[in-house]
Amino acid sequence: MTDKAAPLDRQFGDVRVPVLVVTAGLPGSGKSTIAEIIAGRLGATAISVDPIEGAILQAGIDADQPTGLAAYLVAERMAEQVLLSGHSVIVDAVNAVEPARLQWRDLAERCGVTLRVIETVCTDEQLHQERLSKRTSLIAAYAVEQSIEDYAEWKGAAASLPRITLDTSRPLGENVDAAFGFLER
Repeated sequence: MTDKAAPLDRQFGDVRVPVLVVTAGLPGSGKSTIAEIIAGRLGATAISVDPIEGAILQAGIDADQPTGLAAYLVAERMAEQVLLSGHSVIVDAVNAVEPARLQWRDLAERCGVTLRVIETVCTDEQLHQERLSKRTSLIAAYAVEQSIEDYAEWKGAAASLPRITLDTSRPLGENVDAAFGFLER
């Protein structure tokens, strides 16, 4: 017998410990692409805030109401139910401000799961603008887009959250590998 314990999946077969993965970053920075790939490979449930907010606005709720907050709260409730059922979740959201970021920390604590934050940036301004110009779906039609001025620096309690920042102007495969390396820590 060795001193090193076998990986969890080898100890318990298909039983996995759920994890909460949250994206953060400006619209068009590559959050959804990374989230979809990670969710698929982890077998996790992906929950995106944009379509929730889009549905709220499409239902006729005025844009001057706190539709973004409502969408985050709906996403949180959905994520909580999935986590409590024993499955991992990846939340695809801008998470531009500290209260939004800490909401996921609090959810992870309530559910007794690990939290990992994957922040995406696109340092190639032309590529970022191209991505934004291609957003023609219902999400782009209804969601309230955030700007760089609205995206807060990571400070205070949010600065201590376990986070990796991926530059999505780099090759997708590199970013996916980096994200999985981070998640496996």
